[in-house]
Amino acid sequence: MTEPSLVRWPAGCEPEGAPIHTYNELDVAAPPERVWAWLVRATAWPSYYDNASNVRFADGGGPDLRLGTRFTWRTFNVSVDTTVTELVPNERLAWRGKTLGGTGHHGWVIVPTPSGCRVVTEETQRGVVPSLLRWYLRRGLLTQHQRWLEGLARVAPGGTPN
Repeated sequence: MTEPSLVRWPAGCEPEGAPIHTYNELDVAAPPERVWAWLVRATAWPSYYDNASNVRFADGGGPDLRLGTRFTWRTFNVSVDTTVTELVPNERLAWRGKTLGGTGHHGWVIVPTPSGCRVVTEETQRGVVPSLLRWYLRRGLLTQHQRWLEGLARVAPGGTPN
């Protein structure tokens, strides 16, 4: 981790003691509200982040994430059952996810800058699979989260999703 954590970690999800903790950040030349629009439109993720697919909302929700939203999606070729646990428009988004053999908490923080915003994303994972495959999974998460940030930096300056 290069910077102090900006994510508000729920009990049991903190980086301390987690087999996997990742931290990525990127400056984006777009205002926070544009980045936010792409981040909360989960069904648009596959258009700029190829490690996300098959986003489906439980109980007819969507198209945008809201506090308490339940959705499933595929990432790293695994289906993840996910619930949004924190949502402060244009500033903070977090969710908890679970899949066979592990649980995770993924947080996003958007900080305004003079030229747009800095986007920070952090994740922790716990469970049998993250414990056994920590070195492999951590490297993959760092790479893919950077690609997610780079995708946001590519689409957000052009406007908001349809």
